[in-house]
Amino acid sequence: MERIIIAIDGYSSCGKSTLAKALAARLGYAYIDSGAMYRAVTLYFQHRHIPLDDEIAITEALDNIHIEFQYNPVLQQNETWLNGESVENAIRSLEVSNAVSPISAIRSVRQSMVALQRKAGQNKGIVMDGRDIGTNVFPLAELKIFMTADSEVRAIRRYEELRAKGEKHSLEAIRQNLSERDRIDTSRAENPLHQAADALILDNSALTPEQQLEWALGKVKDSRTQKD
Repeated sequence: MERIIIAIDGYSSCGKSTLAKALAARLGYAYIDSGAMYRAVTLYFQHRHIPLDDEIAITEALDNIHIEFQYNPVLQQNETWLNGESVENAIRSLEVSNAVSPISAIRSVRQSMVALQRKAGQNKGIVMDGRDIGTNVFPLAELKIFMTADSEVRAIRRYEELRAKGEKHSLEAIRQNLSERDRIDTSRAENPLHQAADALILDNSALTPEQQLEWALGKVKDSRTQKD
């Protein structure tokens, strides 16, 4: 059966990665977490104190950033590697979350990451999630899904995720973080977050991971039927 590109966009903490990983596993596709790429860049910038108003320093930093995804057989999942080091846990901290949207809005950063993302999808058979996958990275993707959820549901999900990792942050701090990220993501000049005209909306406020996976698998079947 012909392989397709599946683009999943949406707001922070809507479960995009959860759905994308499960969908890729079920279909035997590659999974690329574009958000992890921007988080890795953010971590690099933070550690090296790269000024966000210095384009020369940003360009030099991007030239020295190498991101890849490696499968961890123990955890049975892909991990993000930055310059030969696993940074999967480090990039999920609230400190990185607070800084990733402004850095992601920088034009040269987005151009660099989009080039890598498009290269990863050249042979199709890929599920990629992020903010501009269906609108900018893969505008011709055979299936586009735009995910959303109630803002309080999103905050609670993020709170529980961080607590499970041992990070202690107030629910209010997480609410503020998500609100600010939404504001930056939807208003930035370079490829802002918005629903593609041909994207299917998935509000998973009241859905389990299994229910949203079944929904998405049905849409994959529909897209293949329409293509045939």
